[in-house]
Amino acid sequence: MQRKLFFLPLLFIALTELHAQSSLSVEYIMRDPKWMGTFPSSVRWNDDSQQVYFKYNSENDPADSLYKINLTDSKITKVPWPEEKSLRKNSSSLNSDKTLRLYLKDRKIILEDLSKNNSNIILEWFQNISNPSFLADENLIAFNSDGNIFVLNRTSGNVEKVTNISSGSKPSSNKSNAKEEELEFLEKDNLDLLKIVKERKDAQKASREYREAIADNDDAEFTYYTEGKNPVNLSLSPDGNFATFSYYNRGSNKNTKVPDYVDASGYTTELNARSKVGNEPTTVEVGIYDLQRDTVYFISTSGLPGIKDLPDYVKDYPEKTWEEKERTVILSQPYFSKDGKKAIINIRSNDNKDRWISLIDLTTGELTTLDRQRDEAWIAGPGMGFSFSGGTLGWLPDNKHIYFQSEATGYSHLYLMDVESGKKTALTSGKYEVFDPFISKDNKSWYLTTSEVDPGERHFYKMPLMGGKMDKLTTMTGNNDVTLSPDEKKLAILYSYSNKPTELYIQDNKVGAKPIQLTSGQSEEFKSYEWRDPQIVKFTAEDGAQVPARLYSPDPAKKNGAAVIFVHGAGYLQNVHKWWSSYFREYMFHNLLTDLGYTVLDIDYRASAGYGRDWRTGIYRHMGGKDLSDQVDGAKYLVASQGVDADRIGIYGGSYGGFITLMALFNESDVFKSGAALRSVTDWAHYNHGYTSNILNTPEEDPIAYRRSGPIYFAEGLKGNLLMAHGMVDVNVHFQDVVRLSQRLIELGKDNWEMAIYPVEDHGFVEPSSWTDEYKRILKLFNSTLLED
Repeated sequence: MQRKLFFLPLLFIALTELHAQSSLSVEYIMRDPKWMGTFPSSVRWNDDSQQVYFKYNSENDPADSLYKINLTDSKITKVPWPEEKSLRKNSSSLNSDKTLRLYLKDRKIILEDLSKNNSNIILEWFQNISNPSFLADENLIAFNSDGNIFVLNRTSGNVEKVTNISSGSKPSSNKSNAKEEELEFLEKDNLDLLKIVKERKDAQKASREYREAIADNDDAEFTYYTEGKNPVNLSLSPDGNFATFSYYNRGSNKNTKVPDYVDASGYTTELNARSKVGNEPTTVEVGIYDLQRDTVYFISTSGLPGIKDLPDYVKDYPEKTWEEKERTVILSQPYFSKDGKKAIINIRSNDNKDRWISLIDLTTGELTTLDRQRDEAWIAGPGMGFSFSGGTLGWLPDNKHIYFQSEATGYSHLYLMDVESGKKTALTSGKYEVFDPFISKDNKSWYLTTSEVDPGERHFYKMPLMGGKMDKLTTMTGNNDVTLSPDEKKLAILYSYSNKPTELYIQDNKVGAKPIQLTSGQSEEFKSYEWRDPQIVKFTAEDGAQVPARLYSPDPAKKNGAAVIFVHGAGYLQNVHKWWSSYFREYMFHNLLTDLGYTVLDIDYRASAGYGRDWRTGIYRHMGGKDLSDQVDGAKYLVASQGVDADRIGIYGGSYGGFITLMALFNESDVFKSGAALRSVTDWAHYNHGYTSNILNTPEEDPIAYRRSGPIYFAEGLKGNLLMAHGMVDVNVHFQDVVRLSQRLIELGKDNWEMAIYPVEDHGFVEPSSWTDEYKRILKLFNSTLLED
C-alpha cells in the first residue's frame, strides 16, 4: 500500500461491486446528524410538577431549543423566549423543606414562595452579589459581595457585614517612639525659619500617631488582610459562627501552542492549549474565619495518616533515593452539617493514590480522619469526585451521619458514617456500581441509579435513608436516565436502547408503574433501515478474565470471513451496553460493515468504565498491556467461534482507541493485518497531566511506565497497513503526536502507512465532510487489505 490514500480509484469501486452490498453508505450515514431526527436532552421540571422542559428540535432550527410538554395534554410546544428567560434563576438555592427559593436578578435577591407561587424582592444592593443562601435560622439570608459575607434579616430588613476581609496588605506600623526620620538640610532649615509650616507638620504627625494608636487598640475592628491573594468559595456556616474560604496557588507550568493554518485572518495563528504531564501541582489552602473570636487560621494536613507514604512503584527504582516528605494535597471546600456545628472536608493527594474524608475542628482547624481510601493505582470511580470536587459527600439531616461513596470493596458503593462513633455502614453492596444518589424531599429515603441488573443497564431505585431494601422503579431494558419531579410523584425518563435513540417517557413514582412515551423523534428516513441490536458476548482473556463485547454478525450468505475490531476512546468509558451509544456514527458504520459481510467486535477492554476498580486499573503503569491483549484475545475469539479468517482481521479507533490501534499494529502485527488510528496519542509524555499521571505517574518519576506505553517506541514493529488520521487544530491530542510518529516511520524506512490530515478539525470532528472523508478512507483500507479477490 502506497502513502497516497487521497482518492478512490474507479478500479477499486468496480471491484467492490463484486462483494456484498448495503443500502447504507459512508456518505449517507456521516451526514449532519439531523437526518436521523431529533432527540430530547437536558430534562427539567417546572415548579408545580405539571410541565417537563427539555432540549429538542422539531422545527429543524440551526440548534436545539427549549421545548415543553404539559402533562394534561402531552402536547409538545416550543417555549417562547420570554418564558425561557423567566425560567432562568441565577444562583438559586432552596430552604430546608424546599418551599422557598432564593435567586439573583441584577443586584437584587428575589424570594419565591413555591407553595403560593409568588415572589418578591427582599434586597436591592449597591454592588454585585452572589451565593444567596438560607442559614439554619431561615429568617437570615447570607450573601457575598465585594469579597465579604453579609447577612440579611428578612424580618427587620437589616443587613450586617459579618466578615472584614481586605485584599491588601496589613498597614506598616510607624510608632510614636520610633526613630525620628532624618530631614534633609533644606527641609530642616525651612522648618526652623517658618513657624506656621512647622506647626502644620507637627499636627500631621500627631494625627497620624493618634490613628495608629487607635488601630492598635484591642477593641478596634478586626480586619483580615489577604496580602494580595484571592479568596474563593467564601461560605458562612449555617449557624453564622464561622466562614470558610480557599486559596488556589497555581503552579507555574508551560502551556503548549497549537498552530491554526486556516484562521479566518489568512495568517497562521496559535491556539493556547494545555500543559504536558509532569505539571507543578496546584496547591490549596482552606482558611477558617472565626467570627466570634475575630481570627483566621488554616487547616493543616500534616497529621493525615499516610501523608508521607511512598507509592509501591518506587521498588522498581532501587538506585534512586526517595525522600520521605509530606505529599501535596488538594482540599475541597468544607461541607457543613445542617445546624452548622460540624464540618467535613474531602482531601486528595496530588498523586491521586489517597482520598481522606476528615472532620474539621472548626475552632482550631485540626482534622480527624473519618475514612481513608488508598489505591496504589489511582482513586476514581462513580461518585468519587476529582481534583477539587468532593463527589458524593454530605450530611444526613440528623447532623450526626455523613454519606459518601467509596471503592473500598472494588465497586463504588454508598456508605454512611456516624462521625461521633466512627461506625461505617454500607448501604449498598455487590458487584455493581452506584450513580448519583440523593435524598428525598421528606428526608426519609434515597433515590439512586445503579447497574445492579446488568453492567449494560441503568435503573432507578428508592431505598430507606438508613439502608434496607432497594425498590426498582424503572423497568425498560437499557438506560433509564431519571429526573424526579419536585413533588416526587413522577419520573421523567430519558430512555434509549442499543438500536433506539433517546426518547422522553413519563412514569408514576411507583414500583411496577408503566412508562408512557412522550416523544417520537426518529425520522422516517432513519426508521427505514433495520438497525441491528448487537449481541453482548463475553470471551476469555489470557489471564482468565471474562471480557464483555458487542458482536455484530453478518448474514451467513454475505459473510466474507473478515473482521474489524473497534476500540472505543477515553479508556475509562463504557460502550458495551444496552443503550444508544455516544459513538452513534461508529455504530452506523458497523451496521454498514456487517451488511458488507464483515464481523465486527466492539470490546470493553481493561480500563473501561462500568466494571469496578480492578477493571479500571488493569492498565496501571502499562497502557498497551492488558488493554491490548484483550483485543488480541478478542481476535482469537472471532477465529475460534465466529468463523473469521485469522489473516483478515483489522482494527480501528479514535483517541485512546487510536493509541491501541498503533500498539496493535506495532506489537501484534501477526494478529492485525491493517488498522486505522484516529487522533491518536503516540507518546504519553506529551499528553496532559490530569489523565496521564493517574495511570503512568510522571515521566520524571516513573520512566519505565512511559517507555513501555508509548507507541513511538515500538514503531519498528509495523508490518501491516496503517492509516493515521488527525485534526490539525486538535487542542487535546495534538497534531504534533502524529507528526513525530511520521518522522519516526520515515526514519525506519516504513512505506506501508498513510496519513490523512484535517485542517479545520479539533479532537472531536464537527464537519460532515471531514467525517465522510475519514470513514471513506477507513472503509477503503479494510476493503483493499482484508477482502480476498
